[in-house]
Amino acid sequence: MDQTYNLNGGFKPTVKRFADLEGPDFFPTPAWATHALVDNEDFRGDIWESACGDGAMSKVLEQTGNKVISSDLFDRGYGESDHDFLDTWRHAPNIVTNPPYNAAEGFVRTGIEKAGSKFALLLRLAFLEGANRQRTIFTDCPPARVWVFSERITFYPAGAIQKGTGTTAYAWFVWDKDALGGTELKWLKPGYKALYG
Repeated sequence: MDQTYNLNGGFKPTVKRFADLEGPDFFPTPAWATHALVDNEDFRGDIWESACGDGAMSKVLEQTGNKVISSDLFDRGYGESDHDFLDTWRHAPNIVTNPPYNAAEGFVRTGIEKAGSKFALLLRLAFLEGANRQRTIFTDCPPARVWVFSERITFYPAGAIQKGTGTTAYAWFVWDKDALGGTELKWLKPGYKALYG
C-alpha cells in the first residue's frame, strides 16, 4: 500500500477514503476533533464509544473523567471486539462515536434507542441532505444540535503519512433527550487542530 497516497502522480490525500487491510472503513479520528465535541457538550454519566477502532476517540473521552466503555465489531487492539452496535443489547447514558459511513443511518436509529441522555455522531455535513433521511431521521427524531467544523478534518489509515487537508466538511450531530425541541446549527470555533493536533 502506498502510504503517501500518490495517485496518478498527484498527491490527493482526501479525494476518496480508502479502507485499510485490517477491515472495512477504518479511519481513526484525530484527537482534536473529539476535543472539539467535549469542549462544547457536557456528558453526565458513562460514555460508550461503540465503534472505537484503535481507541483514538476513547482516549480523549476518558479525559472527561467519565467512565468510557469501548467496543467495536472488529478487533483493532482496543476495547471489546465482536460487538455489533446495530444488534446490541447494551444501553448507556451517552454514546459518542465516528461510525462506519456505510452504516451511519443504522447507527442513528440504534443510538437514539440505546442512549439514555445524549448520542453524538461524527458525520459528513452532507448527512443533512437526502429525502429519505428527511422523512425518517430528521422528521421523527432530529438532532438537538449540529456542530459544524470550521476546520477540515483529514482522515488517514493508521500509520499513513499525514499531509494536506481534507476536502469534506464534517459536523458533530448531537441528539439530546433533555433538549426542548428543534435543531440548533452551531459552528465550532477555529483553533482545535492547532491546540490539540
